[in-house]
Amino acid sequence: MSSPSEVAFITYINNVSAQINRYLSIFIFLFGTVGNILNILVLSQRSFRSNSCATLFLGSSIANFIAIITGLTTRMLSGWAVDLTNTNRVLCKLRAFVLNVARPVALWLILLAGIDRWLLSSPNIRYRQMSSLKNAQRSIIIALILSILLFSHIIYCYEPNLINAPLKCYGVTITCRLATDLSLMFMTIFFPLLFMLIFGLMTINNVRYSRNRTRPGDISMITMQGPPSTSRTTEQQRNKIDDQLLMMLLVQVLLLFIFALPLGVQKLYSTITTNRVSSQSQVAIDNFAYNFVLLLNFIANGMPFYIYTLVGGNVFRKELQKMFATARQKICRL
Repeated sequence: MSSPSEVAFITYINNVSAQINRYLSIFIFLFGTVGNILNILVLSQRSFRSNSCATLFLGSSIANFIAIITGLTTRMLSGWAVDLTNTNRVLCKLRAFVLNVARPVALWLILLAGIDRWLLSSPNIRYRQMSSLKNAQRSIIIALILSILLFSHIIYCYEPNLINAPLKCYGVTITCRLATDLSLMFMTIFFPLLFMLIFGLMTINNVRYSRNRTRPGDISMITMQGPPSTSRTTEQQRNKIDDQLLMMLLVQVLLLFIFALPLGVQKLYSTITTNRVSSQSQVAIDNFAYNFVLLLNFIANGMPFYIYTLVGGNVFRKELQKMFATARQKICRL
């Protein structure tokens, strides 16, 4: 039997968790949906279409948009106890499958963008040639197929109306929960973030190496050759876009560590304590922690546009302004 103070504590924790789901979910939903829609529109502009890194950013933004729509819509509804995925078997399975497929795709494409930047900054010409639009498009398809295969078990092992689980729509067996949690923990969070860090450091090393190879004599020779040609100007513009895309990538990787890693740590904790007998108050605390870090992870899904706007340089902001100006002209004509 629980003491009155413990019952009051459990009620308080559950109420706080419900309020966070109800109100913070709305903010993240609006923040992420608007940001990803603008991201998709800007990265679809002509100046970015032939850039392999921008194509991967575009694919990641689409995956982030799908993750927010499928993940946060139901969480907002659950705050008012009207979430149909908690009771409807088809909606439960469909929502869990789409969400868990979209999440890793969004993160893997950022990792692939990091690999693309590393290839492009390499002093080895063979590596630089591997950074291409065709390879980026192939990578998006492969990432999607692998994610579908990795989380295909959700279709048959997720069920609604569960009681002793972090969510009412959750894995019905311990095996299912372990498979989902371990896949999410290692394949969606830990390994991608680790490789992002590795390739980010390798890219920075390549950039430093390239700059050290530029001698003052090279600059004087360029000056003696007269005004830059059209091809040289185009090449400088491409290099500027590449440098700004690299900055956008590195800042995004840093923030992904802050917002995505806590969910991986929580999944590791839940895996370790699977067979532990917990008190009702401990279960309430664990459920609160899970709901909180899950919302942090959704912030990671919604923040790319704001990163690109703040640190993406003039190229991204100019395209955004041009898009707004075009839309304003079309509205005025109506």
